[in-house]
Amino acid sequence: MLSAQAVPVVRATLPAVGASLNTITERFYQRMFEERPELLRHLFNRANQVNGAQREALAGSVAAFATLLVERPDERPDERSDAILSRIAHKHVSLGITADKYTLVGRHLLAAVAEVLGDAVTPQVAAAWDEVYWLMANSLIAMEARLYAQASVQDGDVWRQMDIAERHQESPDAVSLVLRRPDARPATAFQPGQYVSVRVELPDGGHQIRQYSLSTAPGHKTWRITVKREKSADGTALDGEVSSWLHAHARPGRTLEVSLPAGDLVLPDADTPLLLASAGIGITPMLSMLDHLALTSSTRPVTVIHADRTPADHVHRDEQAELIDRLLGATLHLWYENNADQHPALNVSPGRATLDNLTLPEDTTAYLCGPLPFMRAVRGDLLRKGLHPSAVHYEVFGPDLWLSK
Repeated sequence: MLSAQAVPVVRATLPAVGASLNTITERFYQRMFEERPELLRHLFNRANQVNGAQREALAGSVAAFATLLVERPDERPDERSDAILSRIAHKHVSLGITADKYTLVGRHLLAAVAEVLGDAVTPQVAAAWDEVYWLMANSLIAMEARLYAQASVQDGDVWRQMDIAERHQESPDAVSLVLRRPDARPATAFQPGQYVSVRVELPDGGHQIRQYSLSTAPGHKTWRITVKREKSADGTALDGEVSSWLHAHARPGRTLEVSLPAGDLVLPDADTPLLLASAGIGITPMLSMLDHLALTSSTRPVTVIHADRTPADHVHRDEQAELIDRLLGATLHLWYENNADQHPALNVSPGRATLDNLTLPEDTTAYLCGPLPFMRAVRGDLLRKGLHPSAVHYEVFGPDLWLSK
């Protein structure tokens, strides 16, 4: 918890710091990469540095955490900030981040605050925000240590070699890769909805890492990921440099560097109703959940909604329908922005997804994955239908910008 002397200082300076956080985080990354350029080359997502998404996500998480601290300063931060920090901790574990990195980050982040705010950062202000940072950092360090321990690995020891056993073209822009261990033993267990990181060496010698959901249930001897080739709106190559590399080079017989599974959007055992809502490539964690439900002969009521551009862009379309057919009480509702009339299934609608005509039990638990506008719209529909905010869970592919918007 924040010290008594820090609370009024953080409360008084939070508006100024919050208003400048995007500038502060931009300067933070500049400083850190000037000292440690290899971090940008081999660890951080270069595309997210170019488009500013990583800076925006960091600013949003710091602001949200600091706000929680000053609203209820007498509570331990990890008792009420799990929603903010858990996603970050899982992402860090999938990258192999270790506790020593937090000293480097803290030094440059607090220096950036001082540079941007200038004389307003008195020694008292600097000390108070140092407390905020280390409360957040120590909570993350503790979470990440628990995740490493649960995986029975040393901190940071998450990278493994996986062979590509199969490759399938799922749509014009998406391929699935079946991965197996080189020793043919069963792949590491995971929870339905989790993801792995894939690290590749690019032509310039840099290593880049991206996360891909595991798109089948646990219990198989292999893993499967589905990779959509990313295309940037402005035509730059950076946005899709890993997905493009995988589309061009990932073939059966090749070996990839893949992390242990991570991610906090997981399907717990229960018997309450479910809503699985996805758009585009966001279908992949939902497929893992559906596969798990089918393999375990679940009788939970399940409502599945999926939105896509066209039926041809809908990856794993037939597989999704087959899994739902295997579940008693499961229903599928589809929306296509274009060519909806080309899909013969029931419950196909043109345009964007809406829950207006769906009736959901009040004890429904919802899982969302897809573009942020889609998830915000679906979450709003769910809250209007009476679901409690704690019953709505989501996964973001890339930096979590939910808190920063």
